[in-house]
Amino acid sequence: MSSDAFKVLISEIDQERFGIKTARVVDMTADRLPSVLDFCVSHAVKLLIARCSISDLDAAQSMEKQGFLLMDTLVYYTFDLLRRPVSSSDDDVHFRPIRGGEEGAAEQVAIESFRGYFGHYHADPRLDRDKCDDVYVDWARKACVAKGSDENFMVAEIQGRIVAFGVFRMNNPDEGELFLGGIHPDFRGQGIYQSFLHRAMAWCLSKDARRMVISTQLNNIAVQKILVKFGFEITRGCYTFHKWFD
Repeated sequence: MSSDAFKVLISEIDQERFGIKTARVVDMTADRLPSVLDFCVSHAVKLLIARCSISDLDAAQSMEKQGFLLMDTLVYYTFDLLRRPVSSSDDDVHFRPIRGGEEGAAEQVAIESFRGYFGHYHADPRLDRDKCDDVYVDWARKACVAKGSDENFMVAEIQGRIVAFGVFRMNNPDEGELFLGGIHPDFRGQGIYQSFLHRAMAWCLSKDARRMVISTQLNNIAVQKILVKFGFEITRGCYTFHKWFD
């Protein structure tokens, strides 16, 4: 269900996961706020998840006045695939598209890699911790099922064991994204993330993309250092707010 004027979406996935009626707004503004709140009240929404640009302080402050709480800040980095060369990557890790029957192994990597991950769900003390962990595992599970023939779900293999995965997608004809990835904690610090960046860039180029984007939490300094070293530039950011209607 949606409101075209204000892009209010009822999130069936969140409702199924947490057992509460949840709505989402992708691009909140101060002008939209009154109608969004009216929509939530009239549709018996219990939790509203709303995002606004970090440059729109009017929207952020307007939400704060209405009892919204800040849960996280996402930053987006962009790589210009046309103007910057994509470096080669030499490593001993074997990267390949996932094969049929390996969904369980990839899911196990997701479980371990996202355990305790601190996104906007985890930042909300009213949401069940275990169910918050499963959010990201469920994303990986659904991406694996929906991979199709684009070979956009890749795994990293060491001595026959799947130790990491990365999922690529095209957001539009010009922009590709490494939108989900996980590395088993026992294999971090071995350059696997950097290698996935190379492969994501190559995949995006194979789709004739002009740029590649990656988002991460503002406090994920380690990943941002790698992105800057690769030549990514920060281009935008957004705040994620939660509001409970009770």
